[in-house]
Amino acid sequence: MTRVPPTVEWSSEDGGVVRMIDQTRLPEQLLMLDCQDVECVAQAIERLSVRGAPAIGCAAALGMALAAHRSDATDTASLRGDLAAARDRLAATRPTAVNLFWALGEMDRVLDQYREAEIAQVREALLARAEEIVQDDLQRCMAIGRNALDLIPQGANILTHCNAGALATAGYGTALGVIRAAHEAGREIHVWVDETRPLLQGARLTAWELCAEGIPATLITDNMAGYVMGQGRVDCVVVGSDRIAANGDVANKIGTYTVAVLAGRHDIPLYVAAPVSTIDYDLASGDLIPIEERDHAEVSMLAHRVETAVCPDVAIYNPAFDVTPSDLVSAIITEKGVAVAPYAESLAAMRD
Repeated sequence: MTRVPPTVEWSSEDGGVVRMIDQTRLPEQLLMLDCQDVECVAQAIERLSVRGAPAIGCAAALGMALAAHRSDATDTASLRGDLAAARDRLAATRPTAVNLFWALGEMDRVLDQYREAEIAQVREALLARAEEIVQDDLQRCMAIGRNALDLIPQGANILTHCNAGALATAGYGTALGVIRAAHEAGREIHVWVDETRPLLQGARLTAWELCAEGIPATLITDNMAGYVMGQGRVDCVVVGSDRIAANGDVANKIGTYTVAVLAGRHDIPLYVAAPVSTIDYDLASGDLIPIEERDHAEVSMLAHRVETAVCPDVAIYNPAFDVTPSDLVSAIITEKGVAVAPYAESLAAMRD
């Protein structure tokens, strides 16, 4: 288990707040952000104070509970109006992470179930379900790690891209959950950490987590991955995902597709670790996954700190994610087991 505070949780302090690690301040500072209203939660998701598909889902669910607790409504109709506005605000934050919409859907189910209930009951039920989602994510990630053990041999050199660790989930991780489980099982592993431009989630977050866990790791720039693979120093690649189409196409942090192509060239298996809630069964293929484009300053500056673009008039393109076709994916590891091609069949069998 990670030795840092929970990524996102409910705190009863100050009448109820959503407390999260402000990941924009890592690794220099470990600071907690207390959100007292849903706008704060929404902005935290947008500016990546909380990030990673599972963690975003947890934050959104807790945000809905927060909206209910902070509402001044005196009748259920008015409360539902406040919650509808809160849902719309949260749904508009990050279009690619399907866990966000899954979590909001779970909160919608609670509202339907308690349609005739008193306001106090609705508030209690929303908070209970939100906290269940957080705990459920933790258990799912731990199950993903256990299910991957047969894929990670003793002495494996593992390359990972971006951060799909405790910081991207409720506290254990998907891709890093696989790595963490192998480490806990006594496997002597080593991790190659892509820095992950433009926001350096690998350098700032993944390396920080692995150091905290005492897991041997080496940080490399993104454009070193192919060279390291060519040297025979990578045994497998493990990444997370923000959305998986029904056919197994995988949307993940920009640069994942490049890593997948390089892994395929060198006959290195690429494993995707994600909970079933990340699978969007309504999308037939990755071509239909919406790809978020973010602030151009993320590219023109290094981690929002140092200006790097020489020409101020240069055009900038900043897609936050790319899509890896399923034929480059060796397996998709979920809490329900390991899916392999044909993914349309193996993923369908895992559907809740």
